Amino acid sequence: MERIAEPIIYNLDYTEKMDNQYEIVEPNDERVIFKFPTVYIVHHKKDSKYTVYVGETTDIKKRTFQHLKVDIKSREDWLNFSEESDVRMFVIGHEMFNKSLTLDIENKLMHYLSSTDTVSGVNNRRLNQQNEYYTSDNMETIFSKIWRKLRSFEPDIFPTRKRIEDAAVFKASPFHKLTQEQVNAKEQIMLRIVSNIANSISNNDVESKLIMVNGEAGSGKTVLMSNLFYELFQESNLGKNETVLSGITPYLLVNHDQQLKVYKEIAKKLGINKKGEENLVQKPTSFINNHSPENKVDVVIVDEAHLLLTQGKQSYRGKNQLLDLLERAKVVVIVFDENQILLTEQVWESEYLDKLKHECNLNQNYIELKNQMRIHSGQETVRWIRNIIDNNTIGDIPRDSKGYDLKIFNSPSEMEEEIVRRNDNEDMGLSRMVATYDWEYSQNNTPEGELWKVTVGDWSMPWNFELLKSKYKKTKKSKKSINDNSLAWAENPKSIEEIGSTFSVQGFDLNYVGVIIGPSVSFKDGKVVFLPENSKNKKAVRNRTFDSENNKPKKQKFGETLLKNELNVLLTRGVKGLYIYAVDPDLQRELLKRQGEKHNG
Repeated sequence: MERIAEPIIYNLDYTEKMDNQYEIVEPNDERVIFKFPTVYIVHHKKDSKYTVYVGETTDIKKRTFQHLKVDIKSREDWLNFSEESDVRMFVIGHEMFNKSLTLDIENKLMHYLSSTDTVSGVNNRRLNQQNEYYTSDNMETIFSKIWRKLRSFEPDIFPTRKRIEDAAVFKASPFHKLTQEQVNAKEQIMLRIVSNIANSISNNDVESKLIMVNGEAGSGKTVLMSNLFYELFQESNLGKNETVLSGITPYLLVNHDQQLKVYKEIAKKLGINKKGEENLVQKPTSFINNHSPENKVDVVIVDEAHLLLTQGKQSYRGKNQLLDLLERAKVVVIVFDENQILLTEQVWESEYLDKLKHECNLNQNYIELKNQMRIHSGQETVRWIRNIIDNNTIGDIPRDSKGYDLKIFNSPSEMEEEIVRRNDNEDMGLSRMVATYDWEYSQNNTPEGELWKVTVGDWSMPWNFELLKSKYKKTKKSKKSINDNSLAWAENPKSIEEIGSTFSVQGFDLNYVGVIIGPSVSFKDGKVVFLPENSKNKKAVRNRTFDSENNKPKKQKFGETLLKNELNVLLTRGVKGLYIYAVDPDLQRELLKRQGEKHNG
């Protein structure tokens, strides 16, 4: 195996007298630093937070001169650096660096630094994912060596990679390197957007276009939409008339409070949402209420579009949010998974949904993501999970070919202990308990002197957000006492003491997830069955009223389908492992049997 050299990194003062700083470069390093491409990081600390700029260049001396003498006249970020003291710059060289490799290293550094909680802003924000090239196989090893050495200089800016990789912002970042399937989908979407925007310039009455991306949980939909949105934002900020997309206004919408927090944090760090300007990241209802069909925006991207409302409620007075969005945008891109619809007001009439898919398919505007990217397991484990959800059958628990940890526990307390242990282990990382919505919970009130809890026998655990919103501040299990409500539930350190629901973990990855399957799921006559009468999720089990052709309202029940979707969301959260305990005796007995254990009781 070829030995890969250590990177050469210089930690310099960033000043007008950079020539003096470059004099400290050792003679043996001059060729790599001054003749090869390099990557550099300019950074400044203010109020315990860092602002950074990541760049790459084939001539570090010339590029530094440009930033110091030219860019300060036209760019706010470089002017701000010039007005601060104690600005530092890392110059990074390596004997294997070529243009493609430095672009990939630059992109990966922006990915990690924009996901670091001590970094408040990343100023160079271009996307520059590279395909295969000479030395591309060595990129990950070289990046690891660079990060480790940078960490020895500034651990506050460069924490452990594991800590960053567990962050929800990292997982939804636009700087992820896309798979070929995602690249193909993005190219198809961009072509459609450019075509429709170009038509709208010459014809004000152009019909709105719907682009539908379908994919199951864990198929990479969020990363694709994040990447697409950010590239549209970057294109829109190019000089006038440079491209059809120059000057457009893209919006990213999501009808999920926890996912919205993540997108807003990304937007803040990348300079998308600016003070005094309309937020480009918001909820669908806010967007609809603040925009009119008479003044269409250019592009709207909707993540988790299966959560759009198809029925009015208190904050939304319309009848169908997708139709309202199509009236207000020239292009609407939605990612959709009907197996993740959770509430009756999100249910689509099957005929209308089939019509949308058919029309999109006819116009080559229907894209399907098929690769499973979340669960790091062999196909045998994916099939086992899918058989429970799709076919209501439980097979023998497989010995996973990739080491995925799938286990049935004898009690919720044993499962909780294992989840806490894994969460506290830095090598294993973010792990949480979740449950089906089969125990009472109310966001607006609290039982007298108590918390809403999931209770099984003598064991209990507070529901999500109970400790985060309450006066109960003492912690027993979490090592940190942070109670930061700006964080998504899944990554708040205190949430290890709570049990999550679909409403707090949908769209998020957990390294290990412990799922308590409540009494709404049972096992009868060789099949998994769903019992709406045992669910506490009233919005899932109540009747839904639809208009009919003869103007007589028709009521339909979707409880079993929505409870199946709920289980689907929970069982597909774990990246490295899935742990299960079932409250229903028949279901627990069958699961243990399939694991090769006898049921105790």
